[in-house]
Amino acid sequence: MNAREAVAAVVDPEIRVITIDELGVLRDVDVDSTTGRVTVTITPTYTGCPAMDVIRADIRRALYAAGHPDAEVVTVYAPAWSTDWISESGRAKLAAAGIAPPGPSARRGAVPLALGVRCPRCGSAETEQLSRFGSTACKSLWRCRSCREPFDHVKAL
Repeated sequence: MNAREAVAAVVDPEIRVITIDELGVLRDVDVDSTTGRVTVTITPTYTGCPAMDVIRADIRRALYAAGHPDAEVVTVYAPAWSTDWISESGRAKLAAAGIAPPGPSARRGAVPLALGVRCPRCGSAETEQLSRFGSTACKSLWRCRSCREPFDHVKAL
């Protein structure tokens, strides 16, 4: 397995249904052709993300298992991570796992007005926010008024 494939398959430790590549945390994988040293560049979902140490260790472990023992993981903060970086397959996996994927971020042009979040279980727009904080700091807790099920929503950044 090549280095890029090995790193792209690393699962996010907080949202176990999505890889760091699908989440947009993985920025680059570079293999030095003369030394074989792999340099992986990642950006955290937010500056204080507690999962980053686990992600770095998982990247090193995946590279070692794929035959790339010499690896460096570089964390960059600019440009800041955006929920716009979540891939379409990542958004689909979040929804399938009962986590409402974020809408577009408000970084460009007009600010979108989100009055509700669609329920990832039944699709209803009749939802309510229970708490700005969900199972992790990057998610909020919501409940569907139609099916009455609670669900996490990834906050748009």
